[in-house]
Amino acid sequence: MATEAAGIDRDLLVDGFLQRRRYQLQLADAAADEHTLVCLPTGLGKTTVSLLVTAERLHEAGGKALFLAPTKPLVQQHADFYREALSIPDDEVVVFTGDVKPDDRAALWDDARIVIATPQVVENDLVGNRISLRDVTHLTFDECHRATGDYAYVYIAERYHADAADPLVTGMSASPGGDTEEIETVCENLGLVNVEVMTEEDADVDEYTHDTDVQWEQVTLPDEVLAIRDALNEVITDRLEKLKSLGVTNTTNPDLSQKDLNAMRGKLKKMMDNDQSDGYKGMSTHAEVMKLRRATELVETQSVESVRRYFERQREAARSSGASKASQRMVADPKVREAMRKAESFDGLHPKFSKARILLAETLGINEGERAILFTESRDTAEALVEFLSASFDVRKFVGQGDKDGSDGMSQKQQQETLDEFKAGEFEVLVSTSVAEEGLDVPEVDLVCFYEPVPTAIRSIQRKGRTGRQAEGKVVVLMAEDTRDEAFFWISRRREKEMASQLAELKEATDDIEETVGDDGQAGLDAFSGGSDGEGDDADAEVDEGADDAGEESGGDGETDAGLTDFAAEARDGAEGDGEETAEEETGEDDDNDDDGVVATAGVDDGVEVVVDQRELDSSIAKDLSTRDGLVTRLETLAVGDYVLSDRVAVERKSAADFVDSMLDSDRSMFEQVGELSRAYARPVMVVEGTNLYGQRDIDPNAIRGALASLAVDFDVSVLRTEGEEDTTELLATVAKREQETRDREVSVHGEKTTKTRAEQQEYVVSSIADIGPVTARTLLEHFGTVEAVMTAPEDDLLEVDGVGPVTAERIREVVGSEYE
Repeated sequence: MATEAAGIDRDLLVDGFLQRRRYQLQLADAAADEHTLVCLPTGLGKTTVSLLVTAERLHEAGGKALFLAPTKPLVQQHADFYREALSIPDDEVVVFTGDVKPDDRAALWDDARIVIATPQVVENDLVGNRISLRDVTHLTFDECHRATGDYAYVYIAERYHADAADPLVTGMSASPGGDTEEIETVCENLGLVNVEVMTEEDADVDEYTHDTDVQWEQVTLPDEVLAIRDALNEVITDRLEKLKSLGVTNTTNPDLSQKDLNAMRGKLKKMMDNDQSDGYKGMSTHAEVMKLRRATELVETQSVESVRRYFERQREAARSSGASKASQRMVADPKVREAMRKAESFDGLHPKFSKARILLAETLGINEGERAILFTESRDTAEALVEFLSASFDVRKFVGQGDKDGSDGMSQKQQQETLDEFKAGEFEVLVSTSVAEEGLDVPEVDLVCFYEPVPTAIRSIQRKGRTGRQAEGKVVVLMAEDTRDEAFFWISRRREKEMASQLAELKEATDDIEETVGDDGQAGLDAFSGGSDGEGDDADAEVDEGADDAGEESGGDGETDAGLTDFAAEARDGAEGDGEETAEEETGEDDDNDDDGVVATAGVDDGVEVVVDQRELDSSIAKDLSTRDGLVTRLETLAVGDYVLSDRVAVERKSAADFVDSMLDSDRSMFEQVGELSRAYARPVMVVEGTNLYGQRDIDPNAIRGALASLAVDFDVSVLRTEGEEDTTELLATVAKREQETRDREVSVHGEKTTKTRAEQQEYVVSSIADIGPVTARTLLEHFGTVEAVMTAPEDDLLEVDGVGPVTAERIREVVGSEYE
């Protein structure tokens, strides 16, 4: 790889755009050879390392590159950087977020050379069979320490290693984990076998870093604020007494740790699993404790205004239909009402507000600084701080795109405009929630102020990375005396030291870790490419045993045995597939639930198809189905049901708790849902998932049995019980394969039996055009008035309809206006 003295000169790079830094070149050289975890302190150019690898891979191996980042602002930032740094047309660097419609993404994917996306979007597109990872020759996971549990990175990595013809993975993080085990977990989940670490102690890195002065400032809470907290703590103590009587805790101290609360929840869950009614009562009480703890945390560490807003949302929740007992009990408690009244009558300021103003005055006034960032956990606090500080400084907020509590957010465009103005010096103070922590290219600042300590090393390190890049920086942590702030501070301090020590040890022990993840990683890579075979073997053993036992016990004629054997073979085939290549199939930060149509562009049409409702993506079932050989999944927003397995079989899936809740839901009962399902499909199925159906919510078991009987007798619905999501996945795969291969039936999302109204029939006709789906069909009909007007509308008129992009408009005209062949 050739380099120049001042800049980097490589194929596909804009000459001289990138400054030559030896450590970046070393890291890129290593990452170009094998699947690599790159650890580099915040602000020292991890993205440049990935870009260098991408440029080489596109030049040498061709194909396309995929870059994943956890938030929309990060995605846009990386896209801007790639377009500036690479000598390829800007339109070949494509952004995928939930703001881009799914059918448009499917079309854009084919022509893109580089796709920069949020992981939720790519996960949905894989499950929905819109894109294929086969031609992706470089996949980057930014902030890869997130690759644990159910986070989308884990599923995408599994699919990539299984589906790509020539895969190469780069994981990037300034803070990969708190211990070696966490780092190894990230490596195993992403299939990384090489670890490259640079610390600030390295000579090549040291010249680009500066010391950051960290200090903490304690504040004392006024008596009025303490009185609100104490009233809430009395209620927490009372609820803990009830939990203590159940034997799940030994303490009634309201300052118990989150670890203690998690342990309590684990014990209560075991009680629920054993169908103990006290477990359900205890879990409701535990939920109330969690809500009260959140309120005390807000009043102690945030502001009285934030707890006022929190109480208001809880009151609204308690008044809503289907409100939880925990919410209702909490807002009705006299002590809680007293705390609410005290909060509403308090007209003072949390002492952190005035302390933050003093720090900003010192930095921007006395010390003639130019810019400062104030981080806070709470959006309510951020908005209150902006209002308070605006009297003294030019200040703006930087928050995410809205939340479930209805707080106003910022669009991606507003976020980018705010950052651009901050960089340009158009205002001096940025008040931000956690959205600006990870990797975002926030400009060099003179002060980073933590409104509260954060209890994780990763987040603390990320925040402090906003200062000290070009010159000495200052970090101040505000702490409320004798509150959770102090506990969080010391936890953070300890974990940061552990992290620094761990990175140093990681650098020393990379060979050992590489050996561990190398061995495990190869096994993991083998599992990625053949994991379903392993599952199939287990399924074979279980099904064969079941078939043999059934045959021996029946003692009947050969016809019964043959039927069971045939069914077992179908189950095996559904688990194993036929060995051919499968079709490849967005909350946190990015939602993609506006999908009203499906365009399968992965290039594989064979196989058994399962249509999955968008709302089912919260479970693991759709992802598990999408990884199976011989199965093709696609996503739709289904009018009825959760899964469509053929033209006559659709499935409504409910957990045991959901099943009982839907019996009691006055707004939309289970029987209404099932009625719609049975009108649309000849063989409707209800799957009830979980083993504790008769222990839910103190409901008489006979009432539940009555509901099951009604489904079977009155609605002619097959009710099937499964133990959990894995069992449900096996069942769906088996039924789909049986319907489509053995019975030779096709898949139809409309069903074969219907009593549609005229409006529904009109929507049906329009929604069938180019798979645009029911939501866009209704929008088109509302805009044009009739089916005929939709059919004859020119492309320019179609583009005026919300939700119709150029790809959809062109496809409608093509389907309606082309000759039938």
